[in-house]
Amino acid sequence: MKKKIITLFLITFLLIVFVFFLFNYNFTKEKKELPILGSKYIVKKKINGNTIEETIYHTIDNFNFRDQYGEIVNKKKLENKIYVADFFFTNCPTICPIMTTQMLRVYHAYKNNPNFKIISHSIDPFYDKIEILKNYAESIGVKNNNTWHFITGNKEKIYEIAQKSYFISTLEDKTVPGGIIHGGAFILVDNKFRIRGFYDGTKQFQVDNLIKDILILINK
Repeated sequence: MKKKIITLFLITFLLIVFVFFLFNYNFTKEKKELPILGSKYIVKKKINGNTIEETIYHTIDNFNFRDQYGEIVNKKKLENKIYVADFFFTNCPTICPIMTTQMLRVYHAYKNNPNFKIISHSIDPFYDKIEILKNYAESIGVKNNNTWHFITGNKEKIYEIAQKSYFISTLEDKTVPGGIIHGGAFILVDNKFRIRGFYDGTKQFQVDNLIKDILILINK
């Protein structure tokens, strides 16, 4: 009888281990590859007499802005980096404070990883000068850190890259609080400047997913 109990216990234990392994294997399998978002097209190349098809994906356009320290931020600076982009302004009275709270979670999770950046574009560059952005960054605890860049620059260029590269709409409307309508998306970009995910920066569970997905790209 005692042997039967021990045998039953071992079978139950092994079954639990198997189910746990299977669940984690399937989860890892599902999450090991993130989609590449945006338009794509196929080009054909001839290499050594063989025709090879290559998929060309949408990538972020070239840009040239300055961060809270007055340093230039462009694609060269972000080369081979994974980053999260968003669009905000320091005087925003609506969703931006929530977005900042959630982006701080991302920042604290990866601030010491040299291969990760956060790029927050001001959509009110007339007010958000370099000194304003520096004070704002320091007010939320981001000091002397090369991970989170609050950037400003030519307004038309910022709005253009928002729409054409990140698929984000921004619109001036003096009838709404803050005078600007914009979304709260956090955009995950890989080290080839391809968009790998959109997340609602006002929702904790979506930012939870973002934090996990960043790790997938870092470990790839």
